[in-house]
Amino acid sequence: MNNPAATNVLTSLASLSIKMHLPVKWAIKKTVYEQFCGGETLEETKLVLSELERFGIGAIIDYGVEGKESEAEFERTKNELIHIIQFAAGKKNIPFISCKVTGLTAFATLEKLNSRVELTTAEQKEKDALYGRMFAIAGAAADAGIGLFVDAEESWIQDAIDDLTFELMRRFNKQKAVIFSTPQMYRHDRLAFSKRSLEDAVQHGYILGLKPVRGAYMDKERKRAQELGYQDPIQPDKAATDRDYDAVIQFSLDHIDKIALCAATHNENSSLLLANALNDRGIAHNHPHIWFSQLFGMSDQITYNLAKSGYNVAKYLPYGPVKDVIPYLIRRAQENKSVSGQMSRELSLIHKEIKRRGI
Repeated sequence: MNNPAATNVLTSLASLSIKMHLPVKWAIKKTVYEQFCGGETLEETKLVLSELERFGIGAIIDYGVEGKESEAEFERTKNELIHIIQFAAGKKNIPFISCKVTGLTAFATLEKLNSRVELTTAEQKEKDALYGRMFAIAGAAADAGIGLFVDAEESWIQDAIDDLTFELMRRFNKQKAVIFSTPQMYRHDRLAFSKRSLEDAVQHGYILGLKPVRGAYMDKERKRAQELGYQDPIQPDKAATDRDYDAVIQFSLDHIDKIALCAATHNENSSLLLANALNDRGIAHNHPHIWFSQLFGMSDQITYNLAKSGYNVAKYLPYGPVKDVIPYLIRRAQENKSVSGQMSRELSLIHKEIKRRGI
């Protein structure tokens, strides 16, 4: 991942090889898959879950399937998510699960909903089916005492996802935060969106769940905006993203009685900001409305130190068949391919620690 050219070539080859049914699964599974995923089945994740629990670290289970197109596949994903919830029920080390709406309906359906035009009878049926699936999943999560993160996706379908998420929060977040939305702070409108979300929570009498991330679709977003000639939704620079990310942390702490926050970040400065802010404000490290999260396979130096200091922290742990989680793995590789990327910094830290120990 320190070599952008190699990363571009290998991720393209991996995707093409899977589509052509070439025998490369073993190579992918033993390298990038093993780094970032818990296993191909829920049962296979047990070893990772046990190891995380040993250090006081929770897990956010994610069935890493997205971009499906048939009703049978959507129903299969819904049933698998409910199965995860049943698996997690009663387990203190699985406080949340995560889902992608694109695993539960067609991308084209979300694009149509996002446009807010009048739906045909068939399109309304697809919308009703999506809402039925999501309400069934959310209801199961509420009954089991498990939080449900609704992942962010591309900006041109995000309004449709937000509309659905608001409906879910209004129903299930009355007593506690069950449903969490995911503002991508590399979008220049998401701080304002987070503040409007609180207004909706106050108006409808529920606890707002927020899981801010920096974002994972920047190249795609900028390219599409340029090609179609609309305003680029992405922040002008990383400093602006960092500023808004830290601002949503402070905003959430200002309204901790009405907002449950999961700071999903690999940024050491933002993590330290939140950790110190809890101390400065006299808020318990394990306050139920405050969680930290990092991806499995990344930022262990943040995760394990937070857990050791008594903070609520959980690893985002995807699982699923290798061929189905390729889009997720490609995003991780592309996110980290630069020499200034997160994985490069972590590799440097590992080398320093090996040297310090004299190994």
